[in-house]
Amino acid sequence: MMPDRWTRRALLMLAALAVTLSGCTTYVTSDVTAFSAWEGGSDATRTYAFTRNPDQQQSIEQSTYENLVAGGLAPYAFRQVPEQQARYLVGLAYGSRMDTVTVAQPVFYNPWPSPYWGPVNPWGPWGPWGPAYVNQTYPVYSHALGIRITEKASGKEVYNVTARTSGDDPSLVRVMPYLVRSALSNFPLQNGSVQQVRLPVDKNGGAPNEAPAAAALPPAATAAPAGAAPAK
Repeated sequence: MMPDRWTRRALLMLAALAVTLSGCTTYVTSDVTAFSAWEGGSDATRTYAFTRNPDQQQSIEQSTYENLVAGGLAPYAFRQVPEQQARYLVGLAYGSRMDTVTVAQPVFYNPWPSPYWGPVNPWGPWGPWGPAYVNQTYPVYSHALGIRITEKASGKEVYNVTARTSGDDPSLVRVMPYLVRSALSNFPLQNGSVQQVRLPVDKNGGAPNEAPAAAALPPAATAAPAGAAPAK
């Protein structure tokens, strides 16, 4: 038996939902929060070295993320130097967690196949009782990156920014380039700033094309104040 037009429409809607939930995301959207006591200074004074906690000392993952952050800092005249020559110390904190979300989805059922529409079937394809719903549970992965800049001589914190994003990708390493670019977008943000940054997914996985020392933040990065409607 060939499905009627409402059954075909329901199948198409379910197929579209499956595509959406399978990870065909075209943008990575991050919520960015910054606290700042940044006073600027000349480009010549923006020398820095990375600092690590004991768990990060011998970490290859840490080195990978430091290279991404170095590329993100370079457009703002930051230069990485040996620690004894650095004015600033840059520390990183990052992590992921998995949550679940339950969504009620309609079950499309047409007890009166067309052409029985109208007086015989005034309720349409759902019948007189309305659509039925089933609960579907999906994993949601949250990823975060924090970048903290302190003055080496005084230990004073001068900039602290955190970027967070959620989606269906469980891999922090794949999301990290977007978190770095979001966290450093529009540096330096004002103290207490909250903004949303939306970056297109690209073939480079969010990593810049250039070497870290010459990398630049792409013009595609867009930021909007918290509470503003995301760009379509």
